[in-house]
Amino acid sequence: MDKSVYHSTLKAMHEAGVSKAYYHGWATGALDNPELEEQRVTEDYSAGYEHGQNGVLDGYKDWIKQT
Repeated sequence: MDKSVYHSTLKAMHEAGVSKAYYHGWATGALDNPELEEQRVTEDYSAGYEHGQNGVLDGYKDWIKQT
């Protein structure tokens, strides 16, 4: 993934107020880093990790925290 796309996507997620677990999972997946250990994985994290691995740039919109 292009570095500028990676950073702009993370910025958009942050500004939108996405779940921190999703944000972390997406960044981890996009960088092709190993997943967290099983006991620390949440639904948000797993979705983010899968989207990051697959280059999905707008999947975060379903994970914006409701205030």
